[in-house]
Amino acid sequence: MIKLFVGLGNPGPEYEATRHNAGFWWIDALARELKAPLSLDKNYHGQVARTTVNGQTVWLLKPLTFMNLSGKSVAALARFFKISPAEVLVAHDELDIAPGQVKLKFGGSHAGHNGLRDIHAQLGSADYWRLRIGVGHPGVKAEVINWVLKKPSQEHRVAIEDCIERCLKAVPELLKGEMEKATMMIHTSQPARPKPPRPATVAPATPAVPADNLPKPF
Repeated sequence: MIKLFVGLGNPGPEYEATRHNAGFWWIDALARELKAPLSLDKNYHGQVARTTVNGQTVWLLKPLTFMNLSGKSVAALARFFKISPAEVLVAHDELDIAPGQVKLKFGGSHAGHNGLRDIHAQLGSADYWRLRIGVGHPGVKAEVINWVLKKPSQEHRVAIEDCIERCLKAVPELLKGEMEKATMMIHTSQPARPKPPRPATVAPATPAVPADNLPKPF
């Protein structure tokens, strides 16, 4: 069963509504659903909530370390409370899935996502669950950083919020460890695929790349 739910994103109002914060949007919705308000806990480098469901302690976590250091927060809480990687679910933005769609996955590579990359490293394992929230792809690899650090269109934001609400219906199954049933619920409740965004009429500016030695939002 899932004992630790994690939502990935970046702290600060400038990132709050950006695609890269889809994991934050999901964990906020889950906190409301479970009536478990998040509060700052410096021991775990993020916002944390603890609640009890059917006699089982459940943790919610929003790392506030910036995306590329997410594992520092996740590993600190998981190790202290002896939560195994297989009992962790990480919600994050996914470029390869259209807005309004979501996939549940166990294990596998980080696929270039720096939040997952650091969680892999800090947990020492890739064997945890991921809730992959679709934000779509800009179509050009060079534009990925700009894409995830910008706000989605209103149409896409509504589609993402709708899929987050649908995912919450599978939370009882996740808490009971009925992962196959939870997967079926999440994967079969998909809306029509949104139309891709129109290509820009002018070449976008080259994105600035954050310094490697600092916490990064991407």
